[in-house]
Amino acid sequence: MPLAADLILHHAHPLVTLRGAPGPRAGRAMSEPAAIPDGAVAIKRGRILAVGAGRAVLREFRAPKKVDAEGRLVTPGLVDAHTHLVFAGSRENEFEMRIRGASYMDIAKTGGGILSTVDRVRATPLDTLVRETRLRVRQMLRHGTTTAEAKSGYGLSTEHEIKCLEAVARVARAEDIDLVPTFMGAHEVPREFAGRRPDYVDAVIRDMIPAVGARRLARFCDVFCEVGVFSVEESRRILLAARRAGMAPKLHAEEFKASGGAELAAEIGAVSCDHLMAVTDRGIRALKAKGVIAVLLPATSFFLASSRFAPARRFIEEGVPVALGTDYNPGSSPTFNMQLVMTLACTQLRMTPAEALCAATLNAAYAVGEGDAAGSIEPGKRADLIVWDAPDVNYLPYAFGANLARTVIKAGKVV
Repeated sequence: MPLAADLILHHAHPLVTLRGAPGPRAGRAMSEPAAIPDGAVAIKRGRILAVGAGRAVLREFRAPKKVDAEGRLVTPGLVDAHTHLVFAGSRENEFEMRIRGASYMDIAKTGGGILSTVDRVRATPLDTLVRETRLRVRQMLRHGTTTAEAKSGYGLSTEHEIKCLEAVARVARAEDIDLVPTFMGAHEVPREFAGRRPDYVDAVIRDMIPAVGARRLARFCDVFCEVGVFSVEESRRILLAARRAGMAPKLHAEEFKASGGAELAAEIGAVSCDHLMAVTDRGIRALKAKGVIAVLLPATSFFLASSRFAPARRFIEEGVPVALGTDYNPGSSPTFNMQLVMTLACTQLRMTPAEALCAATLNAAYAVGEGDAAGSIEPGKRADLIVWDAPDVNYLPYAFGANLARTVIKAGKVV
């Protein structure tokens, strides 16, 4: 007698599972999608029961609901490993400034950049932040993102950083998406601490981290470790304090200049090190030695009209696991679209479509601490699946500019 399931997805051609040994993939393993030519998935209570050839799954299980993929590509739900999802307003005025030649740092010196968004977030009530963020995650879901990291960092005070993280928690409860909260009080030095960066670092350690930790509002702590922002030593102090408060470390590093941030990520056992456009050979070796995931953000380089992109091929050849994220934020990467990021990974980072898909699913899941629950299609994991208007993996980043997500299944529910 067939076993009971809640939903069966069938006639996936191919069903790209990315199943295999636990852990993020590196090197050649990133090109091995573990595809089933005519596959099916049985789902119960939001989890995957079985994965296999279509006939075998349909023979072994019965379900009141079925989704016929009609011979289309099916993959795990996309995982966005790096976003600044909670913000207010926009910064399109800076877009024209950049077109006219102003750099990221030039804009920041005129009062724009991160601090202009901080001003707006501080003036925006929690309920409004929640409402606007809910609209953003619905767009992400429509485009196939079923799990995403969400940073604070536009509050830069205890009160407003907590407000941003509470917004993340409320949105995660209300919407069909898993959000992984990251505290990033060390995103920039706020105006009231201008010229007093050491005092602000002390405030982050003394006031913000204990308050966030006591409320258990964040799983990770991130720091913008960059020349002109926070030094390696300041970043180390903040991240070690955060770890004592129960938050695992992450870093923004080597975005504009090599600063030793990649080496720091390896030293303190960070889960990931992100951006890395200016990483050195020494930094790459350090990341490999400690198994730190390199989260690459090609949409940021693209939008900033930079000629410098992260050296994805070097990372892959050296055996460093690579993940992808949008860096969704109002200043340097105002896109929620992981499909576009996969295209940029192929055209600008020279990753293959299979590598880009691995980086946008399995490796991204591990980069946000969700590797045991998301990122691949295998028994026990959340039933996060996408049916694409695409015949194969190569077509996904090839046909850019349109939303190819035909059906999004989140935790076993068609959303």
